[in-house]
Amino acid sequence: MTRRPVDMGNPDRLYTVTGGRSRAEDDTFDLVTLIVSECDPSPGMQSEHVRILDLCRHPISVVEISAELRLPVTVVRILLGDLLATGRISARRPRAARSLIGLPDSALLEEVLHGLRNL
Repeated sequence: MTRRPVDMGNPDRLYTVTGGRSRAEDDTFDLVTLIVSECDPSPGMQSEHVRILDLCRHPISVVEISAELRLPVTVVRILLGDLLATGRISARRPRAARSLIGLPDSALLEEVLHGLRNL
């Protein structure tokens, strides 16, 4: 499989695509946040927004959207923020890892492993 570089694009083009914004307004979108379209594209929408809505008919992560569009993740986050603000997409963040309090002690796990090796 041949790797294609992500199109860092012409800075003027990226400036235009994001409406001059250089950062997303909040940290809603991690690289692994799953995005799903809530509607079909409508006439007059920005072409990048249309492509995102088409890609997100099934859950897809932010990093996958970035790769498919060949745009930097920062630009994709800004575009996703626009779509989220208008209710055209929904975002689902992965569950946080369980706390270490509920996990077994590492010494106990080592004893179990030692016992299994002796079998």
